[in-house]
Amino acid sequence: MSKSSEERSKDENSSEADTQEVVDVAPINDWIEETDVKSTEDIEVPELLADQVIGQDEAVSVAKKAAKQHRHVMLIGPPGTGKSMIAKAMTDFLPKQELEDILCFPNEKDENEPKIRTVPAGKGEEIVEAHKREARKREKQKNRGMLMILALIVGAAIVISIWTGNFLIMFFGILAAAMLMIAMRANPRGFGQDSEVQAPKLLKSSNHGEKPPFIDATGAQSGALLGDVKHDPFQSGGLETPAHQRVEVGAIHEAHNGVLFIDEMNMLGMDSQHSLLTAMQERKFSITGQSERSSGAMVQTEPVPTNFILVAAGNLDSVYGQRDEKGMQHGGMHPALRSRIRGYGYEVYVNDTMDDTDENRRKLIRFIAQEIEKDDKKIPHFTKDAIKEMLREAQRRANKRGELTLRLRELGGLVRVAGDLAVERGHKMTTAEDVVDAKSTARSLEQQVTDKFIRKRKEYSMYRTEGDMVGVVNGLAAMGDEQEGMSEYSGIVLPIAAEVTPAHSSEGGEVIATGRLGDIAKEAVQNVSALIKKYTGENISQYDVHIQFIGTQQGVEGDSASISIATAVISALENIPIDQNIAMTGSLSVRGQVLPVGGITSKIEAAAEVGMDKVLIPKMNEKDIVIEEKYEDKIEIVPVENLGEVLKHALVGEKKEKLLDKLASLLEIKTIPFPTGEPTPKTSNNS
Repeated sequence: MSKSSEERSKDENSSEADTQEVVDVAPINDWIEETDVKSTEDIEVPELLADQVIGQDEAVSVAKKAAKQHRHVMLIGPPGTGKSMIAKAMTDFLPKQELEDILCFPNEKDENEPKIRTVPAGKGEEIVEAHKREARKREKQKNRGMLMILALIVGAAIVISIWTGNFLIMFFGILAAAMLMIAMRANPRGFGQDSEVQAPKLLKSSNHGEKPPFIDATGAQSGALLGDVKHDPFQSGGLETPAHQRVEVGAIHEAHNGVLFIDEMNMLGMDSQHSLLTAMQERKFSITGQSERSSGAMVQTEPVPTNFILVAAGNLDSVYGQRDEKGMQHGGMHPALRSRIRGYGYEVYVNDTMDDTDENRRKLIRFIAQEIEKDDKKIPHFTKDAIKEMLREAQRRANKRGELTLRLRELGGLVRVAGDLAVERGHKMTTAEDVVDAKSTARSLEQQVTDKFIRKRKEYSMYRTEGDMVGVVNGLAAMGDEQEGMSEYSGIVLPIAAEVTPAHSSEGGEVIATGRLGDIAKEAVQNVSALIKKYTGENISQYDVHIQFIGTQQGVEGDSASISIATAVISALENIPIDQNIAMTGSLSVRGQVLPVGGITSKIEAAAEVGMDKVLIPKMNEKDIVIEEKYEDKIEIVPVENLGEVLKHALVGEKKEKLLDKLASLLEIKTIPFPTGEPTPKTSNNS
């Protein structure tokens, strides 16, 4: 069954001596009992936003320096690690300076080039109101003059009609006055009225003493980002709206003297990125109509101030873009824009995990309290046992022993779901039971799909958990990864079958793999075929090797099925059965060394869930195992270093010993150690 706690402790000590990555800290159950925290209600939440950021000390330090020195910053890393929070916190460290209002005035010389003026914060509204008061005053004077003219027309008509005795003149005089009044009402601007539209427009308003602006322009289109000039359907006849009244500022202008945050920079078109670069360089940018079919395209204001700090965020795809099947790059960041940030700022890759230490565990407890505060205390605080469950989940989601996850947005989702369950059940505090149940309720989409996948496979007996079969092995796969925006993996059992037949072609045999394999998976199959001859002494060029990934409608990517493929093919070639109560995962080097893979914890749990008694994993992945307590006594975890060890555990029957003896005579298996202190190479984990 599973390893004893003493054995695991020895493994941890050995791993720490070799890599110095595992931090010496008490197990969660013992540690939580020794703390003085009774509930999250005892935790004080810092006032400054920067102090609420967890596990990103380097990024926060850089952000503070960038704010004080007015430098741009690029934050790259997985979603949900606090990038937007770091950007927002920068406004607390910007140098104290007077904010400004931005006004747009009409241009008497060229109405399509409105004038731009800046004034101290709070003065803009006063100036606009003063112009409107003056306009209303002039309008009243004009109204009095028009009323006098109307009165003269009516009076003259009455006098003339009495003088001549022709009352028809009076009728026409009154009619003319009425028509003139109607015309004035219908088009006051044509008669010199409605002069308020000539007052300046307040484009950006600030209040004296308020914090510098933080503008989130994520997903903004060109008009919302760079500003726009509205279309005017009435462009003549006195009904048109003056150009300066149709000007609308963009996010780059709203962020003047503040911070402009843009996540997923690759979503911006290259034209918008180039305009953004211009605004950063010149610290001002004119506003024009963004649509060529709009009358606003004829308008271009004087340059509008854009003295902002840019915080660009995203994952690596946001920087490099993606390559298609032909190797062509699409999207990504404009090279000149990135060069500007590098030359006048900082690039930071944020952490997705942190060391599992006493200090960091306390920070995660504070994170729970912060999430409750952010949720306006709609959910109750967490008890000590509930905190313990949250810390265990943080360990598990780190996918590596000795670390805690920093994908805190997803962990915050679990906090809210657990709190909602507590409210629904009438609990005054959120309990451990609420957290455990919330894990099931808050399952990711990949986990829900996996659960249905497993039920379907059980129903149709797509894999076996007892007995033995030739050429069939229970591999393990994982769904979900950072590219899909998830920190959790969902493990599934992936049966792989192999059959070896005489070559159909006189030119030699071939390896045929089916199951919608991706490029990396196909390469893994080819690499495995090179090992077969080495481990069996057979010339496989005389055979066709058929490999089937059973039930992989979603496709397979990655090389973590390499040991499964090799075992299945050797079993079929030598006609030696494979124990069906064993599952396995691991990549292979061309020399037969078993290399580490991702999602190891979820794969082990998947094997235990379906009833497997033993699972073979890469020796290098031992430190990454953080399985839930309910699985610890269900399955035996066997670390392996090379393909020979895999075959020793997986094969059964009379021919097994003969094959192993042949292997011993054919070669001496050697492993290739990685340099001490270097991070172990990561492989894709989706197969």
